[in-house]
Amino acid sequence: MSVGKRILLLPLLLVAAGTALAGNAPPPQAADALQPSISIIIDDLGNQQRHGLRAIALPGQLTYAILPHRPFTRLLADHAHRQNKEVMIHIPMEAETGTALGPGALLQEMDELQFKTAVRDNFDAVPHAVGFNNHMGSRLTASASRMRWLMQAAMFRDDLYFIDSRTTHHSVAREQAGQRKIRSASRDIFLDYRDDAQVVAEQLTKLVEQARRDGTALAIGHPYPATLSVLEQWLPELAQQGVRLVPVSELITIRQQRRESAWPMYSSHSPRAAKSSKP
Repeated sequence: MSVGKRILLLPLLLVAAGTALAGNAPPPQAADALQPSISIIIDDLGNQQRHGLRAIALPGQLTYAILPHRPFTRLLADHAHRQNKEVMIHIPMEAETGTALGPGALLQEMDELQFKTAVRDNFDAVPHAVGFNNHMGSRLTASASRMRWLMQAAMFRDDLYFIDSRTTHHSVAREQAGQRKIRSASRDIFLDYRDDAQVVAEQLTKLVEQARRDGTALAIGHPYPATLSVLEQWLPELAQQGVRLVPVSELITIRQQRRESAWPMYSSHSPRAAKSSKP
């Protein structure tokens, strides 16, 4: 073959080689799934307007778990939705301590009809919700029958996911969710077991470390003054740490992709601690 023909063929060979390499590379969404990702849920919204609005104003794709039937439930859910933030229903569930839960509480003593009616009323009370989690619930989430009723009621909603806040080591909630094909995940890090800025900063460091080690990490915090102050300073600098902040629904999808794919994965062997301050 002449030198001229070889020169003409060179661009074609380079294009072919590039196509072959591209065929072996993960799609863009797959590449995103390989980057360490975190989600942060802000729980207990609905009772206070000022702290709720301040929480929703935090930069980035945080997720907001809003208590049903509270004075500012709908206002905060509507506002979060307008800001393109993900909304969850924060369902009050009976605790071992017998702590008062307020309206919408799910109790062990309820029969099946009462229980499922309360669940449906809670779902209806929080507009724009795409998921739900437990508020307290150390007693109820350990009950297979009550968690079965909860997930049966949730099945009739459009693709809601469930997050186990893990207020007890004995929770069977995710097991019951899985049996009904409801997507789910568990809380990894509790940001503010004390309303203390140093505690929050230390927990955020652990959150990033876990995401780098395992690929993803999920935290729960509250609209406490210290938590909000630390997050207001910390979130704008998160990208510099090479970690993405994503809505909870996306985090669940990333974890599913990692399980189903042959891409590099990370595994964690550290046990998750139950939340100590919310029984």
